[in-house]
Amino acid sequence: MKRSLSFEMTHQWLLVTAGTCLIAGTYGLVRLTYGLFLPDIQASVSMGSAVSGYVSTGASIAYCVGALAGLAASQQPRLLVAGALSTASIGSIGMALASDLTTFAPSAVLASTGAGLASPGLVAIVERNLPAGRVDSAQATVNAGTGPGLVAAGLLALLLTDWRVGFAVGATFTTAAGLCVLLLDRRSGSRDRTGTTPGMSVVGTGWLSALVVPATAAVLLGASSAAVWTYGRAHLVSAGASGSASTVAWIAIGVGGTATVLSARLLSAREPSRAWLLTASVVAVAVATLGLAPDRYRLATLACGVFGWGFVAASSALIAWTTQLVPDRAAPGTSVLFVALVLGQAAGSAAAGAVSDSIGMSTTFVLAATVAVAAAACALVPTRARGTVAVAAVTGVVARSQPCGGRRRCGRPRPSPGRCS
Repeated sequence: MKRSLSFEMTHQWLLVTAGTCLIAGTYGLVRLTYGLFLPDIQASVSMGSAVSGYVSTGASIAYCVGALAGLAASQQPRLLVAGALSTASIGSIGMALASDLTTFAPSAVLASTGAGLASPGLVAIVERNLPAGRVDSAQATVNAGTGPGLVAAGLLALLLTDWRVGFAVGATFTTAAGLCVLLLDRRSGSRDRTGTTPGMSVVGTGWLSALVVPATAAVLLGASSAAVWTYGRAHLVSAGASGSASTVAWIAIGVGGTATVLSARLLSAREPSRAWLLTASVVAVAVATLGLAPDRYRLATLACGVFGWGFVAASSALIAWTTQLVPDRAAPGTSVLFVALVLGQAAGSAAAGAVSDSIGMSTTFVLAATVAVAAAACALVPTRARGTVAVAAVTGVVARSQPCGGRRRCGRPRPSPGRCS
């Protein structure tokens, strides 16, 4: 019995580790590395600033397409993971081998699709392989993979003389991580909690109405974060930081994102909307600091680390919020909210670029911080979980939209945030 339990715990740990690595690859080493290597890329493939923006927009659209595919294939998480490792790896190799823009641009767009496919696929796989009491913290850990991916990308930028090698490393790492996830996933004998609950109909799109508030919050946070993702390094350089110093600040974002692993258990014990209020507020403080003190390098680097923690932790809170509000559609719900987040980033990037010439980048960052405050305030809007009565009738578990205070009335600890039996 003890040996069987130990084997099961080891399997779960390996799966969570592999999932974390897949997120690190598809997000940190592939999708977000485009902005990190952009100056070197422009010199190699003769790509101007305007075209660089178009490629970035195309990559964001491709991400959204991948995430929306999570809606259509929510019952096929292995297909989503296979698609994630394939598109991210093939796209990265294409960028590494590209000699001109006609090859590089479509490869960059294809590579970004992988991140959109990876998130919903991993949400489903984690939920069906881990016991209910560990799912929320495991999801937060996997989602935190963006952090170490950003750290690895920053270190590659400092150590490598050729950006092409960086994308080749990203492709290799992502392929290995994705294959490990597929090998560790147990399709048979696992308790699938991501799709249709037996005896419960989820046909139609009525469930989307339950996600209006978190989707609005995601759009606003995405718009606010775009100032950092798109213009953060340039803002620090214009304030006097060197190229290597601004890269270290980028690494700090990754370190902050990685640190969410340490806080995952504490955050998963909170009501998801309250976790969102906290993490989005942290993002607001960090963005405002970067706007007000970009010339104070140590403080700015610390703000980057705080931003990384807040942003990654907030995206983890979105997953938990989705699971609470639409427990029967957690994977496709995650796709919807991550699409909203990226659409917000696309809009925020365009808006920041449009206003920065007239009001200055520092003021633009401060305005972005106020948008993050609005995103945090969305947590104060009442929300109501969908289908809780139906779930209770079938499984005996009631998913509540309010916490039960950390303990059940029966005196036993509650198994997960916002859920009481």
